[in-house]
Amino acid sequence: MKIRSAVFELGAVKPAQWPADGLPEIAFIGRSNVGKSSLINKLLGRKSLARVSGTPGKTRETNFYRINEKFRLVDLPGYGYATVSKTERTRFQKMLETYLTERTVLRRVVQLVDIRHPPSAMDVAVHEWLLALDAPVLVVATKSDKLSKSAVVKSLGMIRTTLSTPAELIATSAETGSGIAEVWAYLDSQLNHP
Repeated sequence: MKIRSAVFELGAVKPAQWPADGLPEIAFIGRSNVGKSSLINKLLGRKSLARVSGTPGKTRETNFYRINEKFRLVDLPGYGYATVSKTERTRFQKMLETYLTERTVLRRVVQLVDIRHPPSAMDVAVHEWLLALDAPVLVVATKSDKLSKSAVVKSLGMIRTTLSTPAELIATSAETGSGIAEVWAYLDSQLNHP
């Protein structure tokens, strides 16, 4: 995928603010410290379009990025970070459910997990929830540069088993760019043939 233009469009806190022009969307979801912003920046070939923070849980909005004037990447609020209040967690969950069940332009949900650790109970619960909602899911295992090649293969098997998923699974590194071309090839196929 050649990225000719990539702009941060808006950070929405309620569905009424979501863009309504019908462009297809790829949404990213994952734990607050899994590296969503870093992966989005790497996919787009930008250093800081998606805001990377040293404080996990910084994304409190649904952030929309318009790409090539043809589609959007959507950064959903991270889950599982302890300092977020129960009220905020409930609001996030309702917003996510509304987005996932009512957003007709959604082509794929990319769930990120950290390849260095078994998926958490929250990762598993979110994955089961996505499958129950019949959301089209791609699982991306981040931070693969932290492991040897043989450990990556072993870890991918463990992730597939833990999530008990039929979803496609790709290992990536925002540091080295490993797996980025594979992610784009997969997403491109979903954008062109939903």
